Amino acid sequence: MGQGKIEGHLRREKIVLTTSIFYSAIYFIIVLGILVFIHEFGHFVLAKKLGVGVLTFSLGFGPKLIGRKLGETQYQISAVPLGGFVKLIGENSEEEVKEEDRPRSFFFQPIWKRALIIFAGPFFNLLLSLVIFCSIFIVFGIPQEQLPLPSKIGGLNPDLPAMKAGLKKGDKILSIDGISVSTWDELANLIRKSEGREITILVDRTGKLFEFKVQPVISKENLEKKSYYIIGIEPAIEEITFRYKKVGVYKAISDGVFQTWFLTKLTVIFLEKIITGGISAKNLGGPIEIARQAGKQGGKGLPYLLNLIAGLGIGLLILNLLPIPVLDGGHLLFIAIEAIIGRPISVRKMEIAQQIGLFFIILLAIFVFYNDIFRIFSPRGYGF
Repeated sequence: MGQGKIEGHLRREKIVLTTSIFYSAIYFIIVLGILVFIHEFGHFVLAKKLGVGVLTFSLGFGPKLIGRKLGETQYQISAVPLGGFVKLIGENSEEEVKEEDRPRSFFFQPIWKRALIIFAGPFFNLLLSLVIFCSIFIVFGIPQEQLPLPSKIGGLNPDLPAMKAGLKKGDKILSIDGISVSTWDELANLIRKSEGREITILVDRTGKLFEFKVQPVISKENLEKKSYYIIGIEPAIEEITFRYKKVGVYKAISDGVFQTWFLTKLTVIFLEKIITGGISAKNLGGPIEIARQAGKQGGKGLPYLLNLIAGLGIGLLILNLLPIPVLDGGHLLFIAIEAIIGRPISVRKMEIAQQIGLFFIILLAIFVFYNDIFRIFSPRGYGF
């Protein structure tokens, strides 16, 4: 390949990568914006409904970009789009509150009102997921059948033959021993039927054809209670698509309710297994992984993007209800303790608990960022 062709090829790859990152960033902002807005809107609505004054409703943290004050409330969009907040009148006992504002101060409300206002944020995330699932099933139908996965490599095991032979993530397998393949099932069947003999794999790599000699090995994971041959490649699971079947409104809503409950239960089980070590914490993803998924699902169509938002909404519900200070679950824990002992926890103790909680959240953020970076550069990672 001449120098000019190599440079042209590299330029095309750079353009594709830049475009992918751009769209992932746009979809990420859309997804996160919807989730944060709904969460904070839950706090906002319940506070207003229960007579508590709201000083600020912000999407994002940090310096204000744009905003407008309507009545007593400042509505704004801030510079850091990784969250949001609602500022209430009298959020703690040390805040100075005018005498006339005491009846509308959060701290002076009865326990049940404060608990409802705090719980409303996570609850609205759950409500959003329920509405999305029902809407998808009403408008598009119920996913009935997974369409065949393409014969594209989504990841490789560095200890197995495919990577050692030179195959790469993103390669599209065209044939095995001269037999054409277009789906993952077709290539998997041919590899298993190889009986361990060396096979010839023809792949399309960014428009160029390459041929590799690969020696399959016996799988060490005997999930099907029988031995079979593998070469160490994984499908591009982000390209999973479904065929939808239209159903009646009642069926769509009932299935939407079930899907919301099932995914919530699954998320709780996943979290429990992460905590107990049943599942590796490396499966946790952060903002980069969410952006990558948003780009992939957004590119596949509206129902896939909405499904991602619904799933993340449930994840946000569970995460926020964890009894960790600085999260909604931590605030609910403080209120529960107050109800038990008959008095509020001292501000000093709450500050110490919140500092510990914040430290934990920062450690978690660092860990999931590490996981995200590892996925990009790992041979088994997905990247953009």
